[in-house]
Amino acid sequence: MTFSERLSLYFQLTRLNRPIGILLLLWPTLWGVWIAGEGHPTWHIVLIFTLGTVLMRSAGCAINDFADRHIDKHVKRTEARPVTSGRIRPREAVWLAAALAAISFLLILPLNTLTKLMSIPAVFLAASYPFTKRFFPIPQAYLGIAFGFGIPMAFAAQLDYVPPVAWILLCANAFWAIAYDTEYAMVDRDDDIHLGIHSSALWFGKYDVAAVMACYALTLALLAVAGQMTGMGIAYYLGLLAAAGIALHHYRLIRNRQRDACFKAFLHNNWFGAAVFSGIVLDFLIPR
Repeated sequence: MTFSERLSLYFQLTRLNRPIGILLLLWPTLWGVWIAGEGHPTWHIVLIFTLGTVLMRSAGCAINDFADRHIDKHVKRTEARPVTSGRIRPREAVWLAAALAAISFLLILPLNTLTKLMSIPAVFLAASYPFTKRFFPIPQAYLGIAFGFGIPMAFAAQLDYVPPVAWILLCANAFWAIAYDTEYAMVDRDDDIHLGIHSSALWFGKYDVAAVMACYALTLALLAVAGQMTGMGIAYYLGLLAAAGIALHHYRLIRNRQRDACFKAFLHNNWFGAAVFSGIVLDFLIPR
């Protein structure tokens, strides 16, 4: 196998060819970065957390494919992934994930001690999430905490402490992750039943659509609380209103539980996160 062929396989393994996962991880991280920085975060922190998001999401994908290598080969959507198809050895995936995590840690070396300490649970959450599907009824909730841990880290990096609003934002992200990843799980429902894998779509059963919408509502409610705690203004709440409109659009997509429409709703969550972030940025640009 040539170097370029192996590089292409690593590209697939880390899902760099599918950036939606990066965006779903990046938006909440940027929520935290901007609010912690009161609309003017230092640009080296923006760069560190953006690059760290890309690296840790890529590492998480590599660990996920290692953990699911015996499962993916039984699912048509995933049977061609590099590890389960045998084109990359499992230990290569582990070493690649470790290397990416190490590079991510090097990025935060210029930051304070609290941020470095918080990177330990962040790595643990990212590495352990793929295994929760074996025993946890709603692994999507665990995913939301793992995907959102950049929020308290962003506050730690800029303030050297983590205020209560950071944990409110983390909870908001957890409910958002349950919403969008349940939409994703609705696509794989039949395969998950056959393979005995836990997912929120199975756990919610016939109430899956209602649960998704309830999670969107809780996300927006918690974001509104965070806005009150930080004194955000009208632009912020207009961003939340736009996000609510996007959530209602997702209801129209998922209400009939068609696989393609549910997957489309999952992908469209990029705009939900972007709407919230736009509201944050615009609100801080308006003179107070």
